[in-house]
Amino acid sequence: MCRWAAYLGEPIFLEDIVSRPAHSLIRQSQGATRCVTPVNADGFGIAWYGERAEPGLYRDVMPAWSDPNLRSLVGQVRSRLFLAHVRASTGTATSRNNCHPFTAGRWSFMHNGQFGGYDSFRRHADVLIRDDLYQHRKGATDSEALFLVALGEGLDQDPQRAMECAVGRMEALARQKGVAPHVRAACALSDGERLYVLRYSSDDHAPSLYYRWSDSRQGWAVVSEPLETDEGDWQEVAAGSFCVFGATDVRIGAFNPQNLTLAA
Repeated sequence: MCRWAAYLGEPIFLEDIVSRPAHSLIRQSQGATRCVTPVNADGFGIAWYGERAEPGLYRDVMPAWSDPNLRSLVGQVRSRLFLAHVRASTGTATSRNNCHPFTAGRWSFMHNGQFGGYDSFRRHADVLIRDDLYQHRKGATDSEALFLVALGEGLDQDPQRAMECAVGRMEALARQKGVAPHVRAACALSDGERLYVLRYSSDDHAPSLYYRWSDSRQGWAVVSEPLETDEGDWQEVAAGSFCVFGATDVRIGAFNPQNLTLAA
């Protein structure tokens, strides 16, 4: 599975999350400790918000630890809100279009997890994407499909409901046409103002997810794995949760995907 990190707060250099900590995202790409696959070498990406409504996006297929351009970028760019991801493919090709985060308009999105047997229902998942949004379908991953289905379900109006609908539709496909585990998901998404996070699984193995408020940074970090070994105040996001992070507060509620039955 993949590893990711997101930040919302006072502007910081991207390197403060991506490369500088003892267990930074780049270090996790070589030696993750809280997932089955310790190496995440199938590409990386960063989406960050600056002066414009739409996020900047940098993705590549190289392992995160071997790209000098990435270290230069994160050492120079400051942002108040960004999403960063290192990828371990669950079956789809290693290509730039399959690297996270994905963006459409002001939205950015990334996912750690899988929908079981996705190759057997990929075409059916694409059918769930609304026609006017299909132009954004550049890759072949279940994650990008989930994002675009959520946009069609009203992400702009109600992010939690849209994600519950989208995950419910994809899970229904996995149950009907795929294999177990039907869904495992730790997702982060943003509209440029707030950071939305969910953790959910159809079994007892939801991907790891933690959050922490930093007084020194005046911001929130949400991560697959804690960034420092000597920081004991990381809070685990409970499975079945949807979190809304604002400038100084967080609201956490239950995440309940729609229980859908598809026509045969």
